[in-house]
Amino acid sequence: MKCAIILAGGKGTRMKADCPKVMCKVLMKPMIDYVVSAVKSAGCAAICVITGYRHTEVEDHLRNLDPTIETALQEPQLGTGHAVMCARDFIERHRGDDILVLNGDGPLLDEPTINGAYALHKSEGNAITLISALVEDTNGIGHIKRSADGKLQCIVEHKDATEEEKKINESNAGCYWFMGDKLLYALDRITNQNAQNEYYLTDSLSILLGAGNGANAYVVENSDVVLGANDRAQLHILNEILRHKIMHQWMVDGVDIPCTDGVMIADTVQIGTGTTILPGTILLGNTTIGKDCLIGPNTYIMDGTVGNGVTLDNVKLTDSTVEDGADYIFSKTDKDESHYEYTDVKATVNDENVAVIDNGDGTYTVKNVTGDLTVTGKRTAKQYPITVDGNAKGCIRVADTVPYGTDYDFTAEELETDKYDYTLTMTINGKPYTPEFDDSYVSFMNTYFYTIKGDAITGNIHITFTQTEKGGAETT
Repeated sequence: MKCAIILAGGKGTRMKADCPKVMCKVLMKPMIDYVVSAVKSAGCAAICVITGYRHTEVEDHLRNLDPTIETALQEPQLGTGHAVMCARDFIERHRGDDILVLNGDGPLLDEPTINGAYALHKSEGNAITLISALVEDTNGIGHIKRSADGKLQCIVEHKDATEEEKKINESNAGCYWFMGDKLLYALDRITNQNAQNEYYLTDSLSILLGAGNGANAYVVENSDVVLGANDRAQLHILNEILRHKIMHQWMVDGVDIPCTDGVMIADTVQIGTGTTILPGTILLGNTTIGKDCLIGPNTYIMDGTVGNGVTLDNVKLTDSTVEDGADYIFSKTDKDESHYEYTDVKATVNDENVAVIDNGDGTYTVKNVTGDLTVTGKRTAKQYPITVDGNAKGCIRVADTVPYGTDYDFTAEELETDKYDYTLTMTINGKPYTPEFDDSYVSFMNTYFYTIKGDAITGNIHITFTQTEKGGAETT
């Protein structure tokens, strides 16, 4: 039987995230979800995940993902070898099985790679078969040393490597197939005699070789499949690789994506042939799109079901179904849409006017959509009130309300700057805000000029304007 141990205890300090590293997302889904899916697809019938930093968050997530997944807690975290030691009970129960050990932050690792390594592992009867890749950047990798005849010798962590060893470009991918009993044998002999005083799982290779066991490495053709991420920049790279991989496969399968800008399609989405996906379209969750649809631009669908021949343009669907001829519920989804009000919303289907029902909650319904849907409407920026207090409030000249999105200028006039110092404080939605200030007109107009930037006008504005006698107390 195939089993798997997934290492998921790391904090991921360089991610600068509040969540555990494996919960950082690629295409809006935690990295560990991809790893669990890959090992299941490879046929692993039992899975144990090693948790550590904020372990309850990972454990709760896994319980919702698949309640059959076991977990083991690693506290403190003393290296990858120590992490696997924490799963000893799981390994003991599967000592007669083949056990895959891999990292939980490798979302690009796929079933063909896992099973390719497994086929080599079984055909050679190896105690350990690891996955490796040839890389250009050797900084920070685990270097795989081979003898002159190409046989594996050991894995040297970069921090422990000599200058000559650091030139080796065959990188350990952190993914291993073990015979269960041989894994137990190695764990009993791993020590922390290294620069980091940690227990390295990589030492299991030299331990098993030293005991006369067989070992080999499955070298992947595409090094992308073994990539992980240690910071947000590397996470972005994973997003881009997976995003383009998914889109490429859909194009091969008969979906038209004429421009990939801003298109994001989760690996759980299904799309029918003949459908066109336009820029700015995001399809997530358990979404199914029918045949011959036109989706986008600027369309967001989460867990939606769309029938055949449907056009969705600049709309948002969440947990919704759009069938052929069905009622269609939509909402506006532009940036900062909450600061606008819509009136005179109209729609056409196949260039014919149709009724639009205002649902009163920011959404609208068009009934019996059987063709191309186009929605138009008038958008008006919301007006937010201004209140003024303070002992010099009579100097402030403002309107009662100001609109979102347009810079607003106001003045403080009839100032007696030879006698008083003036102070203005402001809050918007209860949060402090500092307007732009121009006092160049005070010498001949006795006036201060202020500007509130339009994108900052997001709620009620409160101004306090006070005057204080020069060298004295606030006047009343």
